[in-house]
Amino acid sequence: MTDLFFLGFFGLFMAMGLRRPFLWVLSYLWIDILAPQKIAFGFFSDIPVSLIAFCAAFAGWLLTDSKKNVRFTLRQGVLAFLLVWCFFTLQGTPFPEPAGTKWEWVWKALFFAIFLPFTLTTRKRIEAAALVMALSVGAIIISGAIKTVAGGGGYGVLALFVNDNSGIYESSTLATVAVGIIPLIIWFTRHGTIFVPDWRVKLFAYALIFACLLIPFGTVARTGLVCIAVLLVLALRDVKRRAMFLLAGGVLGVMALPFIPQSYYDRMATIGSHDGDQSASTRVAVWEWTWEYVQENPLGGGFDIYRANRFEYNMPVRTGEGNTVNVEYKQVVDEARAFHSAFFEVLGEQGWPGFIAWIWLHALGLWQMEKIRRRWRQKTGDGEQWQAPLATALQYAQVIYLVGSLFQGIAYQPFILLLVGVQCALWSYLKRFDAPRVPRAKQAMMDRQALTAQQSRG
Repeated sequence: MTDLFFLGFFGLFMAMGLRRPFLWVLSYLWIDILAPQKIAFGFFSDIPVSLIAFCAAFAGWLLTDSKKNVRFTLRQGVLAFLLVWCFFTLQGTPFPEPAGTKWEWVWKALFFAIFLPFTLTTRKRIEAAALVMALSVGAIIISGAIKTVAGGGGYGVLALFVNDNSGIYESSTLATVAVGIIPLIIWFTRHGTIFVPDWRVKLFAYALIFACLLIPFGTVARTGLVCIAVLLVLALRDVKRRAMFLLAGGVLGVMALPFIPQSYYDRMATIGSHDGDQSASTRVAVWEWTWEYVQENPLGGGFDIYRANRFEYNMPVRTGEGNTVNVEYKQVVDEARAFHSAFFEVLGEQGWPGFIAWIWLHALGLWQMEKIRRRWRQKTGDGEQWQAPLATALQYAQVIYLVGSLFQGIAYQPFILLLVGVQCALWSYLKRFDAPRVPRAKQAMMDRQALTAQQSRG
């Protein structure tokens, strides 16, 4: 039954795209985020729906879309450099098989992030892409939140649509994305045009926000708690009644307490210190190894170079309770441990050139969204009040991602790269309105001169 539903939904997307090819772009976003082929149990999982949607989206744009307003932005150039550089470092990797597996999805994510802004040339299209992204990941979030409320939460045991702890279904990644899209959901409650923000839309949006806040608790992801704190700090920048906002945040926190599993409190107890937790201690050791590795290999080692690491460290083991706690140190030997940080992931795999490009990519995004925010926030004209809030929402989502990525190897997470693509599209779209306008008198004179020149040639 699940296979028939997904087949019908996908077929409807493809059929509607014959009339409006842009829908094929949205279908790829849905497939890339939700991964319905992984959810299905039967024949649908064998259909290359991602490839079909990818080819249809590109062909539809190439054959039917106007190229008049297409611009290649600086950040798209940085993405293109990262794509080429990743391929370059791939050639010398000592682990070609796992590196090749990662390359198979990384190049698609980078390529589509470069391509996406070419298709988002109007406000309606930008909004549609952001809406599909939010609703696609929202489906996963709603499922996880319901199971959290039902008592099914826990570290590594929260059952989502798929039994695959990778990609956006990885617990810490989902917690980061769930918190990151909250500003975007709020934007739809105020400026959405596809679904006019009436009471039904707002009710669904607020329920989805509550579900987003439950995900860090349901997944027992320490990163999620940090991301929520970052979101609260960012929100203080815009709210008028800060005391009321903080009070509302506290009320939401209290409301969530009955749904939080005991395992969450136990895991959060380790957030303040890394030396008593083997997972955190391993991360610090990996980061030290990565720093030393890049000193000797400044161009990086290619995808999955972490498999070459091996290190020893002493970890304290506490026994007893109360005043009779004994601390003993045991030597831990570990190897082939993942980076657990997007920053060290890029640094180790792509070296300094890739690391600088990746940092530049995100720094440019923060700066561009801030520039749009300041450029448009004082405008009060009709159709001029949605730009600054959208830029702010995209900027906050990126900040939350960057903070969350300090503790996760999600440098090339497809959802985040799609978010970068939407930022590029918004920047390119609004640049058209920032172009200097020629005064009417001067424009009329230029038109007369052009007409005179044309008549003299005739």
